[in-house]
Amino acid sequence: MSEPINAIRYISYIGSRWRWILASCVIALAAAFALGVTLPRQYTATARIVIEPPAGGDTRVATTAVSPIYLESLRTYEAFASSDSLFQKAIDRFGLRATSGARPIESLKKSILKAGLVRNTRILEISATLPDPRKAQAVAQFVAESTASLNRSLASEGDLDLIQGIETEQAQARARLEGVDVRWAQLQTSEPFQELQLALESSAALRAKLVDELLGAQAELAGAGAREKQAAGDEMAQIRREQGETQSRIVELRREIDDVDKQNAAREKVLGARLARRDQLDAERKAAQAAYSTIQTRLTQARGDAGYRGERLKIIDRGVIPERPSSPNLPLYLFAALLAGLALPIFYFAVEINFREPDFQEERPSTRHSLHSMARGE
Repeated sequence: MSEPINAIRYISYIGSRWRWILASCVIALAAAFALGVTLPRQYTATARIVIEPPAGGDTRVATTAVSPIYLESLRTYEAFASSDSLFQKAIDRFGLRATSGARPIESLKKSILKAGLVRNTRILEISATLPDPRKAQAVAQFVAESTASLNRSLASEGDLDLIQGIETEQAQARARLEGVDVRWAQLQTSEPFQELQLALESSAALRAKLVDELLGAQAELAGAGAREKQAAGDEMAQIRREQGETQSRIVELRREIDDVDKQNAAREKVLGARLARRDQLDAERKAAQAAYSTIQTRLTQARGDAGYRGERLKIIDRGVIPERPSSPNLPLYLFAALLAGLALPIFYFAVEINFREPDFQEERPSTRHSLHSMARGE
């Protein structure tokens, strides 16, 4: 069974081929340098937008309680910035087809535009990469301004829809209130109740007067009866005549009292019905007034809060004209080439020494024999 190759022997074998490794590194560096020099330069300009929370919310909560779910929801604005329609406008405005060729818009956008949120922040970065640094800055600024404008227009449309909906409710509430007011005015005219109340008061006074007269007549009748017991024959006829007249007056008074009671009962029934309808309509009128007042308050608040409900996009950095190219990155290319120049020959020699392992095993017995001879002094 073959013994594993000694690490020192492997390192010495690699060291004996240092010229090959050096040549590999030089060739890789030269190729990387040539590639970096020949590739066209690309410049990247970056514009930044801060996504401010709704102004109507609590500023303390907005600044301290930024949850991961909220930050994830802000990725909606990445879709705003990287939309195909917006990028198409940038292509038409800055003539990007002329410098990038007839490529599909998806491929063109992928190579030019990049939009994303900075990790754990509310800052949206929009980067544009083009051969012309001025045009790259202009494209980044245009996309940032268009994104902020698109957000404002969507917020304005939402506020307008909300206000229009509340205005419709206000018109309906006003119509209901006007209808109730019209019925209230008609009720005041067609069903007055003050006259009935006055008539009832007059009837009550008349009934009280009639009752007093009835009581007086009854007293006279009782007095006539007492005098009849003590009266002589001549006075008896006079007393009986007076008793008859008093009894007739009592009957008439009782009939008048009954008539007054019947009239009062009818008037009270009519008055009760009118007051019930009046109270019902008055309650409906007050409810309509309260509903209309509530909708007016909502409408005033909605108009005051217009533009402050959703997040607001504010451009904090329109980007500057880049002075250094973002690509090709020559130091990165040289570093990668140096690593490749070292790794490839070392890997090749590792494979080679594994294939040459039998040769090393044949050399080991002679080496052991020489070492033993030296030990015996031969």
